[in-house]
Amino acid sequence: MGIIRLKNMQFYGFHGVSESEKHLGGRFEIDLEMNLSLKEACTTDDLTKTINYESIYQTVDACVKKDKFYLIEALANSVAHDILLNHPIDSLIVKVRKPHAPVRGVLDTVEVEIMRTQKDYV
Repeated sequence: MGIIRLKNMQFYGFHGVSESEKHLGGRFEIDLEMNLSLKEACTTDDLTKTINYESIYQTVDACVKKDKFYLIEALANSVAHDILLNHPIDSLIVKVRKPHAPVRGVLDTVEVEIMRTQKDYV
């Protein structure tokens, strides 16, 4: 078993509860931690025996752009769903950060983390 991480991917999307978030949009940061067998990739040095990072990035980009969610929890679930359905990954952790979330107070970012497996979407 192995882990592949894509860290701090940045996207612009229109997710949130407030009207300004829905119309003006904002920046979102996403981290992925994907658990899968890397045995063949390690021994063969063959890209077809692992996942293509570019393909994963494009999947996340499509999730951020295709829908508008009220909650970053729902965005994280959409990312997990699309990746697990389209890539040979056993389980993953998705973290979605919303810098400059509209909170009254001093705050760097709001982050949601979910863990999903193939079984969650059967």
